[in-house]
Amino acid sequence: MTNPAIATLGELRASGHVHRSVKTEIRQNLLTRLASGEPSFPGIVGFDETVLPEVERALLAGHDMVLLGERGQGKTRLIRTMQGLLDEWTPVVAGCEINDHPYAPICHRCQQIVATDGDLTPVAWKHRSERFGEKLATPDTSVGDLIGDIDPIKVAQGRTLGDPETVHYGLVPRTNRGIFAINELPDLAERIQVALLNVLEERDIQVRGYQLRLPLDLLVVASANPEDYTNRGRIITPLKDRFGAEVRTHYPLELADELHLVAQEAAVLWSDTAHAAPLVPSHLLEVVARFARNVRDAPQVDQRSGVSARFAISAIETLAAAAVRRAAVVHEDVAVARVCDLPTIVPASRGKVEFDDADEGREFEVLEHLLRRAVVETYRSRLAGLDLRPLQERFEGGLTVTTGDTVAAGELLSQIGPVPVLSSLLDRLEPDGVGEGPTAIGVAASVVEFALEGLYLNRRLAKDTDGARTVYGA
Repeated sequence: MTNPAIATLGELRASGHVHRSVKTEIRQNLLTRLASGEPSFPGIVGFDETVLPEVERALLAGHDMVLLGERGQGKTRLIRTMQGLLDEWTPVVAGCEINDHPYAPICHRCQQIVATDGDLTPVAWKHRSERFGEKLATPDTSVGDLIGDIDPIKVAQGRTLGDPETVHYGLVPRTNRGIFAINELPDLAERIQVALLNVLEERDIQVRGYQLRLPLDLLVVASANPEDYTNRGRIITPLKDRFGAEVRTHYPLELADELHLVAQEAAVLWSDTAHAAPLVPSHLLEVVARFARNVRDAPQVDQRSGVSARFAISAIETLAAAAVRRAAVVHEDVAVARVCDLPTIVPASRGKVEFDDADEGREFEVLEHLLRRAVVETYRSRLAGLDLRPLQERFEGGLTVTTGDTVAAGELLSQIGPVPVLSSLLDRLEPDGVGEGPTAIGVAASVVEFALEGLYLNRRLAKDTDGARTVYGA
């Protein structure tokens, strides 16, 4: 990542560089991506046919925008991805606090430097990653934080209060020629919202009586909960009018998108342990994705608070951790998650869900029921039409199989012996392959245990659980 070698205003002019506004940069770079077939917003899942076209139209129109959606719908992730549409490098007057372009400086200091030094004005380069500013709106956010204030140190150094260089710029002007994001906009106090009005429309700012005519070059993007972004909420109507576009986000509409998101975001590839990276088989990924969707749709859950995508992501990470713990206890080289690890995600996920008042005290009961339902749904989806009677018949002669935190994969399989339907189970549950050696043994144990749990939930097998151990039998 090497910045251009140009170091003066004269060299910049000689290079043929053209000054473009931020919104022009974004528009032209977005059009280039659309024409080439590249993803406009890499890593954003589930919004291709709904949210992203609206965002693209807003950016092409040059509109500031607000993203409306419940928690955990990817609003912040989407906003941060927008900086990828900026030019990789852009020139600034060296040392400028507000990133003035050498061709068109707007602050008093840079105007004087350009007027004095001309083509010898020193030029520095900003990477696109440095042109993004973000503020989480909180009730204690001040006008000084966002816009600016008088810097007492500069005054103490001998400057007069009338000198514009006594101003300490806030986050908004310091993000000049970039993208500024405000998360949870309605949480700003109303007087602070008022301070943003001119930034969004006239692009000038006022600091303690200074009328600073700074034509800021910005794209402003905000996020908010729809319930708060109404006349009954905590947003002033004139500020709403300043945003050119409102875009509604949503949770993944399709199970495939939920699965893609969970697989992409869950951090289960650990490199700081003595064991190989834990493996969460695809059928258990599907169970967790269905579990999250069931919780999101459950009548016992407060629909206004939503169920974040982080719910499923954290569940997968907890599932992987449970497998690693078992591998350490039973001395397995490879940790592969199994059905016996699923109950661990219920207590870990409890704090991520808001229940209605009538169901307080029943949280664990509700979550455990929804998790069992997710297992049944995955079982029916993956194993519909597969004859598991050969496996079930193994138990009719009195066979019992014990599993749990202290039972290794090989021990589990040895209790059953040759599994007549193992090949079919692997084809249905892990069609992308099972690996070799210890990994293959772990995956085989995982699919067999899943089949046993499915038989139990369909009342074709008995199960007894005492906490750490589970016993399946006829």
